[in-house]
Amino acid sequence: MPEIRAIRHRIHSHPEIAFEERSTAALVAEKLAEWGFEVATGVGTTGVVGTLSAGTGGRRIGLRADMDALSMQEKTGLPYASRIEGKMHACGHDGHTAMLLGAAQYLARHRNFDGTVYLIFQPAEERGGGAREMMRDGLFEKFPMEAVFGMHNMPGIPEGCFASSPGPVLASNSEFHVTIRGKGGHAAMPHLAVDPIPAAGQMIEAFQTIISRNKKPLETAVISVTTLRAGEAVNVIPDTCELGGTVRAYTAETLDLIERRMGEVAQHVAAMFGAECDFVFTRHYPSTINHEAETAFMREALAQVVGQERLLAQ
Repeated sequence: MPEIRAIRHRIHSHPEIAFEERSTAALVAEKLAEWGFEVATGVGTTGVVGTLSAGTGGRRIGLRADMDALSMQEKTGLPYASRIEGKMHACGHDGHTAMLLGAAQYLARHRNFDGTVYLIFQPAEERGGGAREMMRDGLFEKFPMEAVFGMHNMPGIPEGCFASSPGPVLASNSEFHVTIRGKGGHAAMPHLAVDPIPAAGQMIEAFQTIISRNKKPLETAVISVTTLRAGEAVNVIPDTCELGGTVRAYTAETLDLIERRMGEVAQHVAAMFGAECDFVFTRHYPSTINHEAETAFMREALAQVVGQERLLAQ
């Protein structure tokens, strides 16, 4: 435990953002090699894969963690706080990497399994698409596996407890940007202009009716408008107004509905005010959906370690 804790503190002190995880990857590769793993580096740019076999079985699974940090300034005052200006392990990937290295050390020492385990240390989880890049680099062709298991720290869950459930557990991540094009003019003569700001206000409210009136009540989804930009002078009606935000949904069906209706609402609300608009919807990450058989297997294994009473439904 002290060794793994020291590794976590070292990684936390030297955070690296997406596709820059060279020092972290080198540390991971060094430890895996020290413990007897076959090590592949540079998978999907900065990813690392460790391979360990035991027994004579042909079964193969993967265990996965992420390594990248966020572009944030750390102000915790911890003795192992970030030493890199503007970068911080605020999402806990230093913990994920350390946990998987702890598993690596245990597996290498005991080898109490029958088959092959691949440890996947993924770069660029934060908006970089590191998993996609590892797959494009032949991850599953070079290291064929039946299933992949991973976990994420979750503030708010009691220490020593685990939460899991089959089906969707993390929502998809999409973003949208709307530019409303009106006609600028003097604020004292609004009748000579086409003001994009009231159109933006109506559009923001109308987006929420998609959640309350178009989506199935039992389907979970969120539309959040998080940016709004317009104008520079208090006495001038601007030519344009820009708004943007994020959409989260569990199912592709719901996400398709939201994207279609948002586009329709944006165009028609803008037209209602005599304006025009550009609507751009970008899908970044799909939902995380746990397979039922693998989830049941994982919960059974966890119960043997921490007890059934410490297993929570997510």
